Amino acid sequence: MIAFILADLRRFWSGAIAVIILLALSVALSTVVTLQERAVRLGTARASEKFDLVVGAAGSDTQLTLSSVFLQPSPLPLMSGAMLGKLTADPRVAFAAPIGFGDSAMGFPIVGTTTQLIAALSPVLAEGAIFARLGEAVIGSAVDLPIGGRVNPMHGTVETGGHAHAELSYHVSGKMAPTGTAWDRAILVPIRAVWQLHGMGGHDDDHEDAAVKNAQGSLAVIGPNDTHIHDARIDVDAPLDEQFDASSPGIPAVLVKPKTIADAYRLRQEYRSDTTLSIFPAEVLTRLYSTLGDARKLLLGIAIGTQVIVVFALLLVAVMHIGARKRQIGALRAFGAPVSAVVAIVWGELFFLLVLGIVLGVAVGYAAAHVITAWLTAATAVRMPVEFSVDDLYGAGGFILVAAIVSLVPALLTLRTSPASALRS
Repeated sequence: MIAFILADLRRFWSGAIAVIILLALSVALSTVVTLQERAVRLGTARASEKFDLVVGAAGSDTQLTLSSVFLQPSPLPLMSGAMLGKLTADPRVAFAAPIGFGDSAMGFPIVGTTTQLIAALSPVLAEGAIFARLGEAVIGSAVDLPIGGRVNPMHGTVETGGHAHAELSYHVSGKMAPTGTAWDRAILVPIRAVWQLHGMGGHDDDHEDAAVKNAQGSLAVIGPNDTHIHDARIDVDAPLDEQFDASSPGIPAVLVKPKTIADAYRLRQEYRSDTTLSIFPAEVLTRLYSTLGDARKLLLGIAIGTQVIVVFALLLVAVMHIGARKRQIGALRAFGAPVSAVVAIVWGELFFLLVLGIVLGVAVGYAAAHVITAWLTAATAVRMPVEFSVDDLYGAGGFILVAAIVSLVPALLTLRTSPASALRS
């Protein structure tokens, strides 16, 4: 029986290939949607695990999460530096690390921060040491620079028409171990170097910051097109000063590590006001996942609709194929072939094609998801796992069950015509 099926497939190989490709493409679409949505969800969730609480100026919690955790370039309103001093002195806080954006180098974002955040992201550096002077930098694992290399900062990016900071060139002192987060593509420098580079040095610049706030009527926003920012000479060999107080310059956000879960909820409640916003990144991502899940349902609905259309088209082709082979099937039955054998041959041929299309579609979808994920990882540095789950096995089993049932339709149609009528047709 198997030899008969294979011989028939060889005879009609072009039609068989068309059936397999049509079904494979429709299955591949649903596989890509499922795997990619899961990869993005797992990858971003794992990337945010190290960030318990983020405090920033009042605004969009989604943008605050994307900018502070995933380093997406977008101007954020500055929060009063007094909040940083208050957070660092709070006994409920294990550490509070300010982050400052606005500069880049070689397409990588430069982030001003403290040694505490580097120690939290990468407890053991892959190479070198944590910065100890204003002119030193620690790079992420995806930044292709050697220890001792130079980083020439640019305000903004080349695409946004930013200008180079000729007054300073950072010296690479260390390299973080891979974290699987967007911070693998970051260049981390002392926050005070960023402040001084943008004319926000601290005590001596308080009058300037106040003038900026009064002129704009609100807190300043650091962005590529700001006109109030100016370069300043920096003593690159000056030792670090990571003590902050009420006179500290404004900052886009502070990454906070609470000592306990209860402290985290108290801090979030306390720092939610008209001027500040306190968020759990994981909570914001959960809301985004809900939106992502709705898009996944829509795309899966389109994919399943496509599969239904393909299956009906294949059934039509199969019925036409059976009609064209009435005489051969009638001859088999006239020579004494059991009805069960004839049904099994017709059923087995179509079922084999459908299963082959499903398997090929899953393989193509898995490969396509890997390609898309590799591109996303290269662009964001967020490691996104492409993996199957138990639900996928149930889905594949459902596909095969439907294929088995659908294949019975043309097989049973062969019994409607008697051998004598089939031979006369």
